[in-house]
Amino acid sequence: MLQIGSYVDGKYKILNEISRGGMSTVYMGVNERVNKLWAIKVARRNGFHDNNMAITSLAADKKTLMGLRHPNLPSIVDVYENESSMMLVMDYIEGNPLSKTLEEYGAQPQEDVIRWAKQLCGVLGYLHGRNIIYRDMKPSNIILRPDGDITLIDFGAAREFKEKNLADTRCLGTIGYAAPEQFGGCGQTDARTDIYCLGATLHHLITGIDPCKETSFTKAPIREINPALSGGLERIIEKCLRDDKLERYRSCEELLYALERYDEFDDMYRKKQKKRFAAFIASAALAAVFASVSAASYAAAESRLSADYGLKVAAASDAQKTQEERAELYLEAISLNAADTAAYLNMLEMFLSGGEPEGGLTRGEASVLTQLKAGVDIRGRDGYSSVIYPLETLKTADPGGYERVCYEIGTAFWYDYEAEADRYTAAEEWFKEAAGSYPSAGIYVDIGRYRREIKKYAGQNRTEKMYEAYGALWERLGALKDGAAELDDNDARLLAWREIVESASGKAAYFLVNVEKAEMLALLDAVAEDAARLRSETKYEDVRSIADALAGDIGEAKARINSAG
Repeated sequence: MLQIGSYVDGKYKILNEISRGGMSTVYMGVNERVNKLWAIKVARRNGFHDNNMAITSLAADKKTLMGLRHPNLPSIVDVYENESSMMLVMDYIEGNPLSKTLEEYGAQPQEDVIRWAKQLCGVLGYLHGRNIIYRDMKPSNIILRPDGDITLIDFGAAREFKEKNLADTRCLGTIGYAAPEQFGGCGQTDARTDIYCLGATLHHLITGIDPCKETSFTKAPIREINPALSGGLERIIEKCLRDDKLERYRSCEELLYALERYDEFDDMYRKKQKKRFAAFIASAALAAVFASVSAASYAAAESRLSADYGLKVAAASDAQKTQEERAELYLEAISLNAADTAAYLNMLEMFLSGGEPEGGLTRGEASVLTQLKAGVDIRGRDGYSSVIYPLETLKTADPGGYERVCYEIGTAFWYDYEAEADRYTAAEEWFKEAAGSYPSAGIYVDIGRYRREIKKYAGQNRTEKMYEAYGALWERLGALKDGAAELDDNDARLLAWREIVESASGKAAYFLVNVEKAEMLALLDAVAEDAARLRSETKYEDVRSIADALAGDIGEAKARINSAG
């Protein structure tokens, strides 16, 4: 036990005790030379073999522990060991453990639990990539920081995964959260062990029922406890908690993929997908094929395909890979399942965030998107190439998803394509495909057409026709304002409003030939009201800042209209 006011290694002064557990005590210390707070965990040797083995293992692996760097992990800066104990000096994390949050407030909101689950998948995946199995996931080891994110603490039960081992040399973990294999006789713990512990933790967070206090280790489906919860999330947690680890998610990347799309596993979604699938395979030829294939073999193949697709998408999200490598992985995922929108939309987001010019869509990236419609050349494992038409497959299997992908690609061309002279014509081809579900897409097509007419008539010195086109363009800008109200995407709304404001500001004098000043000002006022309403309702700071900037632009546009008129 450390004394308050004493020093560790002459560097860390002990200020007070933070917490005490069965095999360890955590103190707050300060490095007075740099005026920085640290958490100092003291793990005591207590005579029990398992505990002493854990301490010895941690001390031996101190190089690995001190090399860990992840936003959801505390950095470990020093490890000390003597005959009676081991000490870890790590970042002091401000906040409270989720166990305290559960004690005070009970079951946590589903949105928060899913957000924390994604962060925990990220940090566990990071550890697994370094052959570290955490083995003690539970709410008391998760700190909720003031910014709403979490930090995973306490490596007392962690171990190195050794591929040739048949079983662990010691059995550690917390009853209620620990996987069956952590108690011996069920093989070596591995990444799927941590997935079980995470599933038990999520079950506790979402239901408020402490598994350590249950009369049995059986965890009821979460919707039996709260019917309002997601059926998709229920299935994800149930898969994490399978006794046979071979039936769980194989990796945190695969689990993260499921969490990203938990709502699509809900009963209503599955029923809709089954209906679409039934229509898709209704031809006689496919019926004959399916008649010759057993239900079991089909289910196994579908499961493998889905897992491979999810792993490709997850791997492509790794920002440390080059954009070319990531794009190739996205295309491979699309070749496995062209009827799913995730790979298309994620690849587009990557292009927009990583292209040159900054945040733009390059000609090379545009070519990749065009190939999705024109045909993609895919080389198989046998070395032979084949051409697939992904968007045709998506259009047949999921018309709504197809129109969403087309709308997002059209928006990217319209606002972000580096070949500015071709922006409108390139975007229109995509917007036309999306007009059924997105009325604003058809309006963008009209706006592009009138802008081309304005350019053509201006070059021919046909000013009357040019001003008529400006009048028609203004009418469509007004329609765009109404169409934006129907969009459920805040970014898309803000882009539509920006389109109206920049058009009014840049060409005020031309519009005023055939449009009343009061009409122009009224439309800008209506946009300002919508933007202010969005700003007051949103919880996202970036949306609020864009809305604030738009308000300033509207003021400038109104000033130009007044001076021009």
